[in-house]
Amino acid sequence: MTLSKIRFGFAILLSSATLMFAQTAKDDAKKAGQDMKDAGKATGRAAKNTGKATAKTAKTAKTKVKHGTNKAAAKVEEKTRDKN
Repeated sequence: MTLSKIRFGFAILLSSATLMFAQTAKDDAKKAGQDMKDAGKATGRAAKNTGKATAKTAKTAKTKVKHGTNKAAAKVEEKTRDKN
């Protein structure tokens, strides 16, 4: 083999390695973009579930307060009725 053939072979080897690494970087960037998209969707679902849980808790609290207020009002009415 002559020196020029060795140099040519080495040049081909280096250029193919660059293309191989470029493809890997592109794939990595695409994967990172997909991961970000998935994370955004998961965050949206978590926010939706949190909103539903908050609404349910508020509704339950409202019912308990209403019941407690009615119960207290009935006791006050009962005690004031006995004094008259």
